[in-house]
Amino acid sequence: MSSWTQTVKLTDLASCGGCAAKYSAARLEELLRGFVPAESENLLVGLAPADDAAVYRLDDERALIFTLDFFPPVVDDPGDYGAIAATNALNDVFAMGGTPLLALSIAAFPEELPTELLAAVFAAADQQVRAAGGLLAGGHTIRDDEPKYGLAVVGTVHPNGIWPKNGAQPGDALFLTKPLGTGLIMTGYKQRLTGTMPLERAIHWMRTLNKDAADVLREVAPHAVTDVTGFGLFGHAHEMASRSGTRFVLESERFPAIDGALDMTRKGVRTSGDPRNRDFASAHVQIEDVPETFVALGYDPQTAGGLLVSLPRERGAALEAEFDRRGLFLRRVGSVEEGAGVLVR
Repeated sequence: MSSWTQTVKLTDLASCGGCAAKYSAARLEELLRGFVPAESENLLVGLAPADDAAVYRLDDERALIFTLDFFPPVVDDPGDYGAIAATNALNDVFAMGGTPLLALSIAAFPEELPTELLAAVFAAADQQVRAAGGLLAGGHTIRDDEPKYGLAVVGTVHPNGIWPKNGAQPGDALFLTKPLGTGLIMTGYKQRLTGTMPLERAIHWMRTLNKDAADVLREVAPHAVTDVTGFGLFGHAHEMASRSGTRFVLESERFPAIDGALDMTRKGVRTSGDPRNRDFASAHVQIEDVPETFVALGYDPQTAGGLLVSLPRERGAALEAEFDRRGLFLRRVGSVEEGAGVLVR
């Protein structure tokens, strides 16, 4: 074992990590309220409304997806950190229905960190980009007391194959492609309230690209898709429901949790992002006789989380069968109705 793996703890250099470090969704809405969005007939997705990435049409057959994402360390191992940060950025392209093409690193690190540690971050990110079907072709690095790493990613999609947040329709079923609880487990581990096994499970899910799930979804033409990250399940469900002009009904007993996550909620563990997510979404989320255990899970900020998918109910059985055949995770968590807001029961 190299000496730096014993002496340098990346998470000790960050005040918070992963998508829990996101700017408050409520403050972000306020910040963008006075911003005049760019307009162009070829800008298919921009800030009006915002989505998981921007999309620009090149011609009748091709559109570019452009996104960027970076955050402070969520784990101490530099390889895991690089892979998770890369996965989180790449997943925005998959959430739009596209395929990654090219990526650039966005890096900020203390100058005194060992070069081999930084090299491990970059190497793991490069491996994830290649696994996603793209190339890591450069980037930009600055000095900073708090480490931060991520990617700017360009992908491609057919202009008619974009998966927006605002397409959910009454009668749709709602599915998740990963279990929840990464924030709870990482926080619990840092507070020494859980062991390494739950952390290893969380790392496995955070390193899992949404590529295979997206490949299956293209065959069933979903109405709306987003990836569940820093705003938690409830925050991202609220975004989809409000932009679609529909009501989402979530069934708490069907919420999938990473083994160990619910134990953390019972011990009172919450991330720094939990109160910000409640501030953003709670006015739009109606809770009906749901234990706080599952409420906390729904507000928990996820890092490199799964896809939240809305598609016609009659296609659900075929979707579940194909995910099962490929050995992929899928859980139906609710439905879409006429109305507004999010109901959790």
